[in-house]
Formats: sequence, structure tokens, C-alpha cells
Amino acid sequence: MPATLTKEIIEKTKKDLSYPSQLFINGKYDNSITGKTFDNISPINGKLINKVVFSQKEDIDKAVNVARKTFESGIWSRAAPSHRKKVILKFAELLKKNSLELAVLDTLDMGKTINDTYTSDVPGSIKNVRWYGELIDKVYDDIAPTPYSSLALITKEPIGVVVAIVPWNYPLMMAAWKVGPALVTGNSLILKPAEQSPLTAIRMAELLAESGLPEGVFNVLPGDGTTGKALSLHNDVDCVAFTGSGEVGKKILEYSGQSNMKKVQLECGGKSPNVIFADCENLDTIAKVSATAIFGNQGEVCSAGSRLIVEEKIKDEFLDKIVNESKNMMPGDPWDPKSFMGAIVDKTQLDKIDGYVQQGKKEGARIATGGKIMLKNTGGYYYEPTVFDNVKNNMKIAQEEIFGPVLSSITFKSTDEALKIANDTNYGLAAAVWTKDISKAHLMAKGLKAGTVFVNNYDESDLTVPAGGFKQSGIGRDNSYHALDTYLQIKSTWIKLEDK
Repeated sequence: MPATLTKEIIEKTKKDLSYPSQLFINGKYDNSITGKTFDNISPINGKLINKVVFSQKEDIDKAVNVARKTFESGIWSRAAPSHRKKVILKFAELLKKNSLELAVLDTLDMGKTINDTYTSDVPGSIKNVRWYGELIDKVYDDIAPTPYSSLALITKEPIGVVVAIVPWNYPLMMAAWKVGPALVTGNSLILKPAEQSPLTAIRMAELLAESGLPEGVFNVLPGDGTTGKALSLHNDVDCVAFTGSGEVGKKILEYSGQSNMKKVQLECGGKSPNVIFADCENLDTIAKVSATAIFGNQGEVCSAGSRLIVEEKIKDEFLDKIVNESKNMMPGDPWDPKSFMGAIVDKTQLDKIDGYVQQGKKEGARIATGGKIMLKNTGGYYYEPTVFDNVKNNMKIAQEEIFGPVLSSITFKSTDEALKIANDTNYGLAAAVWTKDISKAHLMAKGLKAGTVFVNNYDESDLTVPAGGFKQSGIGRDNSYHALDTYLQIKSTWIKLEDK
């Protein structure tokens, strides 16, 4: 694992790399029973990477059947927590050993910069897996405070067959967020990666097998939304953990009701407010953090600070600082470790972003900077950092998740108005407040309807802190001890004691 990335190291890794393409069932890579595949295109240059297996109903039935039989066998579900811990920690070590390969695969697939994948995404994934491995032998069951003549045991059991459906914006990391807690609690797992970014998920299967995970416990089914739908409707799946759009999240809830009422955990994006009060100190630093909060990862972040809500008296000054910061965050070659932004994931998403920008102009918002597709000569999909001024909160660009590097600036005059604007959205994933007034900070944090409220920072996090949303941003939590709730079910055992 090289300490410093150079173009020479990156090019050598790319040259020596093989691109995984098959599904993974019962400990083996294979093709679809139907022989179907789909084209995997790199957004960096619009060129074909490889053809990936397109999992069909027959493959899904086989994978679920294998996962069920493996779960019921008890080879993993009834294994000692200390054994599961050993396997998962070995997996974390193998992720570390193969860090550069995994980073290259994610960059190639999704278009984000190699600096992001190598220095942030892969280490974050390793940390997540290791944290849950270390946690599992410290999870205790409970005994209820019953009458003397009774004993009530409250025990936590693995839920069974889990399907994890993950998005394309953080391919390895979002998979790790599900894989770590789902496996370490004893479940069998089927991972369905986004069709835009299947490579690291497929490679992950081989590393888990090498870690000593029994055959059939972990399976990977590449495919599109039809694959995810079939898995979500399957009557022998016990839980679906999903990260992605609200539109698809709502469908998964429907599929649960139409099938076996399987447990559903959803993280469905946001339109997060970043509230800047005039009493802030060091506006230069705040502007840099705020720009990173929307332009980092090409704006393809669920918790991105996409609504900049600024007190009127400092709006012009602060917006100028944001615009200046954006000039240092232009998209560049994703393979260059110095690039801040890379490519948008595919042409569909690029057109969607540009469509919102055109809509914002039609609605009367003013472009302060950006608003154009860039680097067309590469054949890839790139969009420049874009800042809108004079935005009203009822405009589409202020209400709908764009999932791109587009910032909407809205002004306010009072604390009450700031809170009203911030909460005036269907989403509630994250929010931020910048102020040196501690009472104002606490009152805003109490009033904001969001799963996470950042005060005088944006998007700082730790695995000990749960991540998830209010309202249409989802149900349940990733990260922290609370993530285990998705993958465990609670059993109460009441024992009547005979006093002889």
C-alpha cells in the first residue's frame, strides 16, 4: 500500500488489473443462467470497461435458496461471535492489502478522483468493517426486571437472508456500511451493486472467501433496477437494506408489503440546508468548508449541503467567497491525484444535472458561476461547480435532489425565517448551522428536522455516530451500534419458575 500516490504507481496498477465481471453464488464466480450481460462504461472517457453479468430471476432464486440453506445450516448464523470477529477482521486486512486495486476499480467505474477513493473511501471502508468486527463480541443480551417467580430473556438473533442494495456514488464504502454489520451479526447476505459501479462489489466476494467466510454466506448479483425489484419482492428474503433515491426507496416499501412484509431499512438522500448566520467568525474558512460540502465527490453525496441559507446582511460577501472557492474545485483528470472533482457517473446523470440548471434559470435564479458541461473532448461526463443566487425555496433547484455540483443560495433575515426555510423540504438527512451564539446553535439544532445536525462544521463523522434521516430521507440508521438493529430481531423468552 503506497504511502504516496504517483502517476507511475497508478498506471502500473491499471495495467496489471483485471476487471471482475461475474456474479458470485455459493462461493463461486459464474455467469448468469441466461447468459445475459450489460455494458459497464467508464464515465472518465465514455469507453467500455467490460461486460458484466446481468443477474436474472433464475440467478436470484438460486442465490436466495443458497443463502437460506446456508443460514439455516448454522455454519455462520450460529458461529461464535469470536469466530465471526476473526473472519471479518481478516477481511479488513485483505481490503487494506488490496487498497490501491480497489481504489482504481472505483475510480474507473464511478469517475471520482483516485485521491478520493484511495485516501478516503477505501480507508473508510476498512475502518467500518474492522469496527463491526471488533464490536460483535461486546453485544450483550438482556434480562427483564420480572417478578421473582419468572425469568424473561431478551435475546438478539440474526434476521436471516439480507439483501443489500447499494448506490453508485460510494461503491465500496456504501457496500461496507451494509456488509460489516449484516455479516458480523450472523446473517446470509446478497449484495446488489448499482449497475454503474459493480466492480468492487464483485471483487469483495473473493476477498471475503479468502477471509474464511463459509460458502453461501455472501453472494453478489450485479444487475439493474429489475434485479433489485425481484430481490425486494422475493418471499424468502427477510430484510432489504437500501441506499439510493427516494423514488426507489418508496417502491421497496411497496414491494415489502406486496410480498412477505420483510424488514426494510432506507437511506434516501436529502436536500440539506447549510445555515450561515452573520455573527460567524472566519467566513473564509466557512466558505471553503461549505464549497467542499456541495462540490466534493462531484456533488454526488446524499448529505451534500445543496441549500446555502445565508443571513441577508452577509449574503453578497459570503457568496463571493463561495464563488472564489469553486474556482479551485474544477473537474479534472480523475487519475491525477491533484484533481479535486472527477467525472459525473454517467451521461444520464450529467443530462439530469444540466436539466436542473436550465430549469433554475427559467425559474428566475441567477447563475453566479458555472452552469456548463466541461471536458467534452475526453468523451467523459464532467460538470463545472455551479452556484445559483436569488433562489426561492419553492423552486425545483431548491426542493429536488439534483445529486450534482449545484448550489442554491437563499437568504433570510431572522432565526425563525432561517429555521422555516431549512425545514421546508421533503427531506431530512442532514443540516448545518454556523454561529458563535451557543443558545442560537442549540435552538436551531433542536428545531431542525434532520437526522444529523452539524454545528460549526459540515459532514464530520465517526463510526460511533449513527447516520440516517427524518421524513423522506429514510428509515433506520447506518453506522454505530444502532446499525445492528436492521440486521437483528428481538426475541423474548418468558420462563415460569417453580419454587419447590
